[in-house]
Amino acid sequence: MSNQVLTIWRPEDPSFWNAGGSTVANRNLWISIPALMLAFAVWSLWSVTVVNLDKGGFHFSKNQLFWLTALPALSGATLRIFYSFLVPIFGGRRFTAFSTATLLIPALGIGFALRDPSTSYPTLLVLALLCGLGGANFSSSMANISFFFPKAKKGLATGLNAGLGNLGVSLVQFVTPLVIASAVFGSLAGDGGTYPADGAERGIWLQNAGFIWVPFIVVASLAAWFGMNDIADAKASFAEQAVIFRRKHNWLMCWLYVGTFGSFIGFSAGFALLTKSQFPAVDPTAYAFLGPLAGAVTRPVGGWISDKLGGARVTLYTFVAMTAAVFAVIHFLPEGGAGGNFNGFLATFIVLFALTGIGNGSTFRMIPVIFMTEHQRKARADDSAAQRRAQQEAGKESAAVLGFAGAVGAYGGFFIPRTFGTAIDMTGSAVPALYAFVAFYVSCVAMTWFCYARRNADMPC
Repeated sequence: MSNQVLTIWRPEDPSFWNAGGSTVANRNLWISIPALMLAFAVWSLWSVTVVNLDKGGFHFSKNQLFWLTALPALSGATLRIFYSFLVPIFGGRRFTAFSTATLLIPALGIGFALRDPSTSYPTLLVLALLCGLGGANFSSSMANISFFFPKAKKGLATGLNAGLGNLGVSLVQFVTPLVIASAVFGSLAGDGGTYPADGAERGIWLQNAGFIWVPFIVVASLAAWFGMNDIADAKASFAEQAVIFRRKHNWLMCWLYVGTFGSFIGFSAGFALLTKSQFPAVDPTAYAFLGPLAGAVTRPVGGWISDKLGGARVTLYTFVAMTAAVFAVIHFLPEGGAGGNFNGFLATFIVLFALTGIGNGSTFRMIPVIFMTEHQRKARADDSAAQRRAQQEAGKESAAVLGFAGAVGAYGGFFIPRTFGTAIDMTGSAVPALYAFVAFYVSCVAMTWFCYARRNADMPC
């Protein structure tokens, strides 16, 4: 199994797994994770950069800034639809290396554009759309990793890949304020600007927000090309994978994943601007990374707990708790521009982020179980060849669904910031947007209970 193309891959066979399969699978996982982390960092770059644009000489309205944070999610979600099906066509190693290398386009583009305050707003919008290349990588990465692990370990494996990959959102929000405050690249990155603060002039190098990721992207791309594997049995044409569009559970899980991952990436994109608009005296860059960090850390926990208790049960309770958390956030917001409690707002939002992470892990644990169960029901239990085919078909379909659900879920990253922006523009408050999210979470509670979690559900998982 040292070749780059694995012609034999049977993770459900314990002897094969213990004889070296687990080593190969884990190597691919640990190369995939930093590549995905960088993808999330590039995808979320604007979420923290926008709150510093005015310091660098860029002056836009609040609504324009919300557009810059929302567009990467829109393009990323759309590209995910295509990326969902490309791993079985091109191979996981090849496509991971290629898709990671494409992150150089927005990283370099943003670096050069932010050196000049006269760069036009439409140019920044195009660069925001190109950041969607990072968001798209999630679908191909999750589809790829799902092929390597047996059903009993998929929850933890996909949870680690996604959860640690999600850390890229927190990483970019922590790193960006640091690197734009100093000339980390010296003269190579160009001259910085200045802005007044506390009666003095401070330097700012906005271009470093993009340039800082370039060397890491190069290393991750090379690591994927030389260190990962393609699986021959995972090959499938688009037509073979397109069967998922006829599967009821594909669409149901897409809806639920909008509620979990859509909330995570949407809140990540909009949290800093929301904080700045509702609590103007607070510096949002000092806190923006905490929520995504909580969501990323709890994602593997959600997968691990779901391996033990069942994904449906964990998902159900998570949506109930998310509904309660949103009501708590509303309680701590200012009314009419007065009052409010930032500490309570921050604490409850961090809890909400953590719950989205748990839900991300539990929903992704549900998908392979659902499709494995569905195919095994169709195959004769006493026919080992039929069971083997069922496992292969289930693996291909669940990988495609993981990718496609990730694509649909990512649209939450567009709608949540836009909903916040629209609500604030129309009413001066984010509360109407939060009530809309409550209504959506209630629908997710009902769907999870009826289809998967209740006694005698059609597809218990």
